[in-house]
Parts: sequence; C-alpha cells; structure tokens
Amino acid sequence: MKKLSILVFIAVVSIALIYTLVRYIAVDRFSFAVALNFLLMACVLTFTETLKSQFKSSYFNEKAWEKRGKAYKSFGIDFYRKLLVWLGWEKLNKQAKPVKKNNEALTYLLYKTKQDELGHLIIMFIVFGFTVFVAIKYGIVKSLPLLVLNVLLNVYPVLLQRYNRPRIQRALNLSKDK
Repeated sequence: MKKLSILVFIAVVSIALIYTLVRYIAVDRFSFAVALNFLLMACVLTFTETLKSQFKSSYFNEKAWEKRGKAYKSFGIDFYRKLLVWLGWEKLNKQAKPVKKNNEALTYLLYKTKQDELGHLIIMFIVFGFTVFVAIKYGIVKSLPLLVLNVLLNVYPVLLQRYNRPRIQRALNLSKDK
C-alpha cells in the first residue's frame, strides 16, 4: 500500500509539474518540447525506479520479426548508436550501468533495458499526445519540435533497448552455459 501511495504521489506531482510547464512556456515552442521531454524523463525515472517491476510481460521478449536486429538496422539504429557515442552519452551510460562479464551484471543490464524501454514508452505516448494537440491547435509545423524530439529522445531509445536486449540475453545464456 505504501508503494502504491508513493507511485500515485509521483504521478500527481508529475501532472502538477507538467501543468506548471504548460502555464509558463508556450506549448508550440522548441523550449517547451525540450523542457517537457526532460521533465518527463525525471518524473518517469522516479516512477520506474519506485515501481521495481519484474517485467515478466511477453512484450519484452524478442519477436520473430526482430531476429538479429535487422528491422532496427533498417531504421538506422547503428547510426543512432554512433551518435550517442559521439555525443558522450554512451560514456555516461557506461558509468551508471557498467558492463561486466558476469551473470549478475548482465542480469542487471537486461533488467535496465526493460526499465528504460518502459520509461521511454510512457514518455513517448505523453509527448505524442502533446504533439497531436499542438498540431491540431497551432498547425503541423508548430508541432515539429515535439515530433522530432520525441523520435530522437524516445522512439529511438525504445528501438535501441529492443535491439540490445536479445544481444544481452544471448551473452547471459552463454555465460550461464560455462
């Protein structure tokens, strides 16, 4: 019950922060798109860290059409990975989630891919809602910052988690076989 109360509190605070953002920054501005995405990242990270889900859903399993990441490569996931390295994100990420060659580290990394994917999915749908609202109210051109940032900050990270997870699972399976 305590965990549920905390999760509800996080959701209420998140809604209040989004409302404040909407009140003080015009929703059709690039600054709003940036602020919304980073605010949601902080709120959703807090939510998913508190949730501590086991992620048993079959959604997180590799699908037949995803085998070996060919679908993701056709969407340019390799370029996106290189972009993250170039921007320094990969270095920061490795410090927070170091990759070691043991089962415990690989299991944790596998869990984090699911947690990160869930977070980005939640943010993606919220930002998509704002994108549709801005497109209807102010026009498609005014919604482009929301759309572009949503793709770069949420859609591609979801694709990246789905691309990486089977690779981590294979490494985990190989390390268990030894």
